[in-house]
Amino acid sequence: MNVLVTVASKHGATTQIAEAIGRALAKADIPAEIVPPDEVRSLRGYDAVILGSAVYAGRWLDDAKRLVEREGPALAARPVWLFSSGPIGDPPKPDEEAVDVAPIRALTGARDHRVFGGLLDKSKLGFGERAIVKVVRADEGDYRPWPEIEAWVAGIAAALKAPVA
Repeated sequence: MNVLVTVASKHGATTQIAEAIGRALAKADIPAEIVPPDEVRSLRGYDAVILGSAVYAGRWLDDAKRLVEREGPALAARPVWLFSSGPIGDPPKPDEEAVDVAPIRALTGARDHRVFGGLLDKSKLGFGERAIVKVVRADEGDYRPWPEIEAWVAGIAAALKAPVA
């Protein structure tokens, strides 16, 4: 069993989630490789895929969407789990799914999609992003639910280890 963990991340927070996913899979004795979507050339050699993206303006990042366009049939031929990272605040906002997740789920046949809170570090933002954050009065902070992410991955590991009927 070899799992590809691939995420599109703008400022690195979603990559940190991918790294946590990789560690959780390793705890379950499931080998995983973390590869950015734009560096994935083939899914050959991977038995399952965990694909995620940071969400900006209600949409997944282009690198993740291009991977789905390139590898749609190969993704649909293996177990796939999706996640989005981005809501911030307490309670997290926005609370709706990214607008492009439904077609991505359909193309990949994903078993699940989870939305995890994100990280807002204003020091890493560009001018335009800082302006948007100011207008919407977004609260700076780390809203990633690490125990929830680890529990989600434990469920994925259990599904991957389950005997095939």
